[in-house]
Amino acid sequence: MQLVVGRIGRAHGVLGEATIEVRTDDADQRFSIGNKLTLDNGKELEIKSSRWHNQVLLLSFIGINDRNQIEELRDQLMSADVDINQLAPGEYHYQQLIGCEVFLEKGDLVGVVTEIVKLPGQDLLSIERNGKEVLVPMVAAIIISIDVEKKKIVINPPEGLLDVAL
Repeated sequence: MQLVVGRIGRAHGVLGEATIEVRTDDADQRFSIGNKLTLDNGKELEIKSSRWHNQVLLLSFIGINDRNQIEELRDQLMSADVDINQLAPGEYHYQQLIGCEVFLEKGDLVGVVTEIVKLPGQDLLSIERNGKEVLVPMVAAIIISIDVEKKKIVINPPEGLLDVAL
């Protein structure tokens, strides 16, 4: 299954390195030298070099030799072929949560997950509710269950969390 693992950011230096917004839990494996990534536009890139610099991932690609070429690819999402069958029971990739319906414990529909927002402290479910965005922390105190097969998430939010989208 093709899953989004990152987004190309700005150029770093003049030799064609790019900053990468990492969207995977295993960056060292996904961004290893020789791995191939597919962009939104269908172009395939092979990783030439991979290194961390001040907590930012920097990648260079075969055939990309200057900053102008990187700037042309800026903001492109990168996908990798990931075998989701190797996951342990109860594990999931964040990409599998997009499109899941979110319900309260009592059964009321909250909305649909549109994005996973990755922050340093915790990740958030971005849920579309009544045409507005609600951000729900992905913590055990709130997320009761996640069933990726049924595309269903059950939550128990603290009072007031969903009021922004009433």
